[in-house]
Amino acid sequence: MDEPSMPTPPAHSPGPPAPPIPLAELLASKDLGLRRIAGPADADLLWVHTSEMADPYPYLLGGELLLSAGVLLTDPDHYVARLVEAGAAALGFGVRPVHETVPEALIEACDRYGLPLLEVPPETPFTTIARAVWRLMAEARHRELRRVTRAQQALATAAARPDPVPAVLHQLAAQLSGRAVLLTGRGEEVHAAGRRPPPEAAAALARLARVVARERPGSPASATDTHGGTHLAAYALGGGEGLVLSLATRRRDPGDHTVAGIAVVLLSLLAAPHQGADAADRSAALVRLLLGATPAEVAPLLGSAGPWTVIHARRSDGTTADALTAGALGASLGSALVDAGREGGEAVRVLLPSTAGEATREASGGEAAARREATLQPGGGEAAARREVTPQPGWTLGVSTPTPLAALDSADLRAARALAHAEATRAPLTVDTPVTGLAALIPPDQAAVHARTLLAPLTPPLTDTLRCWLSLHGSWDRTAVALAVHRNTVRQRIGRCALLLGVDLNDMDIRTDLWFALRQE
Repeated sequence: MDEPSMPTPPAHSPGPPAPPIPLAELLASKDLGLRRIAGPADADLLWVHTSEMADPYPYLLGGELLLSAGVLLTDPDHYVARLVEAGAAALGFGVRPVHETVPEALIEACDRYGLPLLEVPPETPFTTIARAVWRLMAEARHRELRRVTRAQQALATAAARPDPVPAVLHQLAAQLSGRAVLLTGRGEEVHAAGRRPPPEAAAALARLARVVARERPGSPASATDTHGGTHLAAYALGGGEGLVLSLATRRRDPGDHTVAGIAVVLLSLLAAPHQGADAADRSAALVRLLLGATPAEVAPLLGSAGPWTVIHARRSDGTTADALTAGALGASLGSALVDAGREGGEAVRVLLPSTAGEATREASGGEAAARREATLQPGGGEAAARREVTPQPGWTLGVSTPTPLAALDSADLRAARALAHAEATRAPLTVDTPVTGLAALIPPDQAAVHARTLLAPLTPPLTDTLRCWLSLHGSWDRTAVALAVHRNTVRQRIGRCALLLGVDLNDMDIRTDLWFALRQE
């Protein structure tokens, strides 16, 4: 009989919610009693799915551990072929009550097609297996976030050394257990760290660097390839020098791209001409601007009229961020403009250019097609694309909407309010929302006059408390968390607001009017 042709898994599938789980980790859970009886020992699990359909192919995403009791199993060969074609990672077969043992034909089919087959004992419910997989995924995600956080801090520390570029490369090579090379656009080595890859892989890495080099228009920001089992990646650096960060690793683990992205930002800042003086000037401009200097004083130092985004951040574990930790956060967000704050829990503040260069074409080259991956570069740049702030491991963020240079003081205030809201609601990130809807139809000068008149009886602490309380839908506890006061203090202040304003704060019309006025400040 002819050997069956191997089906090809789907070319595109949605990304997993967490790092993949090695099949061996699930089999190591002795309480589940799972036993691999066919197929290879290595597989990565992205999901768990239960189905008793004769052909579950249309409902699989790829990477599943499919659980089945074989209720409609009539043709094991066709069934397994369809699972492999759908990209399933493994099959878990529950014995009894439908089948007393795993059918021999199913075992043979899984061996032929290379699909791991697990025997599920009768005393192990499928839901128990699903819970075990999700628990392992949560643990893997936690490990990944801790690793990225440690890498951020290590790279920021390296960047503060007297020889920052070689130090960052050495630290990056250590974090990724591979080779990190700074190359010119023509493939000439500037600095390198880590064990050298085989000559063929090194040559492929140099070719990949030329793919992303900014010496020709339309070059992608990053590209990846694989050569002889070595994973290759190249990232174009900002600063106009045509430099490329190239990586060669034996493995490509979850979080590697994030760690590499942090290094790209740091190296872009360090390798740019006269960056040391620029960085000091820009950081000073940030602090001066946020402390009240006029836009005209700092515009020459910032070099751009905007739009700019202001970010306030605090460590999620309650610890105080130092300059190095704050610098790592700025690098992860893509900005060197960081104010680390002072003692007493003051928030770290980051000033972020709201646009960034972004390439749009597919790169190719090397032994396999080099896959393009968009990488945000610091400081604005060429074709503008909106920069999106994403949650950062270990931080709680409050983010203003993009604003012109002349309105940064207002954006700073809105970012502080957004951070307070994020902390009160235990959200990793909250973005301040601009005035929209019917409120946007009222001329700003008239709205400001109305707000000043209505809120005139209130002191600044009362105004802040009322704003926070209304934004949190009247929650005493969340408002207390956001303002770092006792809930009874919140009750007393809100009662005082109602007395001074002469209104009933349980009236929705009153609340709406006050909220509109508070949004004008």
